[in-house]
Amino acid sequence: MGNRFQVKDRFADGAQYIDGQLRVGTSGRSHTVVDPATGEEVLTYELASTADVDEAVAAAKRAFPAWSGATPGERSDALHRLAAVLAEQAEDFAYAESLQCGKPIKLSTEFDVPGTIDNTAFFAGAARHLQGQAAAEYSGDHTSYVRREAIGVVGSIAPWNYPLQMAAWKILPAIAAGNTIVLKPAELTPLTSLMFAQAAKDAGLPDGVINIVTGAGRDAGEHLVGHPDVVMTSFTGSTAVGKRVAEIATATVKRLHLELGGKAPFLVFDDADLEAAAHGAVAASLINTGQDCTAATRAYVQRPLHDAFVARVAELMETVRLGDPFAPGTDLGPLVSHAQRDRVAGFVERARGYATVVTGGEVPGGELADGAYYRPTLISGAAQDSEVVQSEIFGPVLVVLPFDSDDEGIALANDTPYGLAASAWSRDVYRAGRATREIKAGCVWVNDHIPIISEMPHGGYKASGFGKDMSAYSFEEYTQVKHVMYDNTAVPAKDWHRTIFGDR
Repeated sequence: MGNRFQVKDRFADGAQYIDGQLRVGTSGRSHTVVDPATGEEVLTYELASTADVDEAVAAAKRAFPAWSGATPGERSDALHRLAAVLAEQAEDFAYAESLQCGKPIKLSTEFDVPGTIDNTAFFAGAARHLQGQAAAEYSGDHTSYVRREAIGVVGSIAPWNYPLQMAAWKILPAIAAGNTIVLKPAELTPLTSLMFAQAAKDAGLPDGVINIVTGAGRDAGEHLVGHPDVVMTSFTGSTAVGKRVAEIATATVKRLHLELGGKAPFLVFDDADLEAAAHGAVAASLINTGQDCTAATRAYVQRPLHDAFVARVAELMETVRLGDPFAPGTDLGPLVSHAQRDRVAGFVERARGYATVVTGGEVPGGELADGAYYRPTLISGAAQDSEVVQSEIFGPVLVVLPFDSDDEGIALANDTPYGLAASAWSRDVYRAGRATREIKAGCVWVNDHIPIISEMPHGGYKASGFGKDMSAYSFEEYTQVKHVMYDNTAVPAKDWHRTIFGDR
């Protein structure tokens, strides 16, 4: 990366973005963003207080009438300008994302940043297509049509694994629909969310439309979700925290969108292309160091292919290059923190008591010892009800289990509380088609695993939550549907009145 900006200088005025300005948080407590590749400090900032959240919500509330009253074309133009600004600043965004998360720079440069620019361009177009049902005389005596209206101030919470993309997934459909937003990013990774808000100002979006409060979940987060002027909450994170968010939102009768945990099955039938499945499994389990709620975590392989699959995946995992996230040859960076690395290592160490660690399962030493690194890990021989099969590990760990019949494979794929994503690998279109119908997940890939596109929705079944990010379907979350009905008869005494008073 050539032109690396200085993070401390960039955020010298604070890590809260309220009403178009960076501010210092007023909680009296600070937090340090740490480079997980080195353990070194990136930025220490003051966390947001509940008073800061109140100011951000007030700013969003003030901005709402003008922004929601803008024409779809005006909002579309603003988002097109934002996409252009993001493209101009792409190098800085990629650098900051890799610095705070430990992502390999090739992932930030080729996935996170261009994906966010594409999301922005998509919603720039989608802003002009907030459509309702066409006008018609459904009753015979009335003309009905449907309006889609902005709902107000949205209070959203984004996770640390994809800080830039998750900020965009929360912000873009909300503001494209005419809402204003207060976003709380994870304390670990606030940099690119703040930069996104600043880029929006550079693009000419009005102050107050996008606000960022960086604070602790139990303080700033819970206050935001429960705020009386916030009409909707969108949360991405763990299922456990999602339940708490739901409790708070329900108490104040808010609209709620939850994208929660995942434990994606990777279902390999015995007619699959073994080489394709093995390569797909390595890529899909190790993306973002496995810190991806749609990552392949449970590979179910029909018994005739099982042993060859395990051997080939192990062989490929051993070629994965751990290293400096900013080195162009690095494939796998550290986990987001040492605490997360130790959590992942704990799962693997406990699994040694009931399963086989085929490869990996260790913290590297040498020049990587100071970072939160963990080697790509393959586990076999675990039982379906074991911890590594049922619980979300959120690290570079893949568990492989055999199955016999197609019925058994699909049943095992569905046998967790989660239902966010899955994949099926087969050359047989009917076999694959059955899997796409019967696996209970919000996305099922066939002969691939991980790709996402702006035009298609992302969201889960079961304990993985409800509601959709991306795509035009996301407007179901961020708009109020209003039925408007006109009488066409001009008759004072309608025939239906007689069911209430009088006679025919």
